[in-house]
Amino acid sequence: MREDIQHKYIVFFDGECGVCNFWVQWILEKDKNDEFMFASLQSDFGQKFLTERGLETKQFNTLYLWKPQQYYLIKSKAVLKITDILGGFYKLLSLFGKVSPTFFSNNIYDLISKNRMKLSAQKCFLPDAHQKKKFIEV
Repeated sequence: MREDIQHKYIVFFDGECGVCNFWVQWILEKDKNDEFMFASLQSDFGQKFLTERGLETKQFNTLYLWKPQQYYLIKSKAVLKITDILGGFYKLLSLFGKVSPTFFSNNIYDLISKNRMKLSAQKCFLPDAHQKKKFIEV
């Protein structure tokens, strides 16, 4: 495993989804402490992550947050952990997860995921030089 990712949080996302790409850009902008790296689920790195855990390798409608050597989270748990890590105002959003049952927040996540292709057109995102370093594979 690459040494530079050992202490990062890896966000696995659907590289062909405009909504997903929007949120990757949003995290990049808010990640002031350089906590996150990114890989698409379709990439070799993403496919290896999924395969090693016995997860679905053909459907890309789930966001994963992985802390190497520790844990991974899916769906709303991943989103809420990301807001917690970003801190500040965004940490308040993570409180929603502490008071909301997972089945409720995952139902909201699934509803958005099901309609994500309708919500946003695919956009071509061009990261700057610093942001490029945060991508493992797309």
